[in-house]
Amino acid sequence: MVMHATLPSREALTALDTQLTSQTPQAIVRWAIDHYFPNLALTCSFGGSSGMVLLDIALKLEPNLPVLVLDTGLLFSETYALVEQIEKHYGITVQYSRPRQTVAEQAATHGPELWGTNPDLCCKLRKVEPLKDVLAPYDAWLTALRRDQSSTRANTPVVSWNEKHQLVKICPLALWTERDIWRYIHANGVPYNPLLDQGYTSLGCHTCTSHPVNGDPRSGRWAGFNKTECGLHI
Repeated sequence: MVMHATLPSREALTALDTQLTSQTPQAIVRWAIDHYFPNLALTCSFGGSSGMVLLDIALKLEPNLPVLVLDTGLLFSETYALVEQIEKHYGITVQYSRPRQTVAEQAATHGPELWGTNPDLCCKLRKVEPLKDVLAPYDAWLTALRRDQSSTRANTPVVSWNEKHQLVKICPLALWTERDIWRYIHANGVPYNPLLDQGYTSLGCHTCTSHPVNGDPRSGRWAGFNKTECGLHI
């Protein structure tokens, strides 16, 4: 039987957030492992630079940490190839979480190319629900959100209670910048998605990702819609 950690109160988490904000990402991940492993998981899209840094930091501290990826069935081929590369590089097995319907089944239910007619529903079915399913066994969740990624993430806490998934959400890289991320990648030889060298800054499904405009790293997502978040973090 899996023993679950005693979860802190909301007040305690607020105090912890204040305390951990001044710590390095390595120290924050170490704290998370000490308090929640083995009921701690890391999610990674294998599309952004930040996730690869968090994965490298975390696996160096705990090689058995569960690494989860949401496989929408619509990821870039380069993203799938990177997952395989990472498995070999770190000697791990990445756990895929997939939607309850295939792309074809979704089309039969909701019409073809739902991402082009109702992207919010498509994200809900192919990302939000699978994330809820895969996080259900865990008490805490490591994710690579950064405050500088977009206005919707500007107030990202380092540690907080996530009501949607009923667990502790930990963002060790919240205060890092894009420059910090790439400095770490180059200094540590961290593998990353080759599409990032082609001008992409935020990668999701190939159907909903294009090159960014106006210097906004998330402007290449869901072009033509008033949408910059898939719903995983809001």
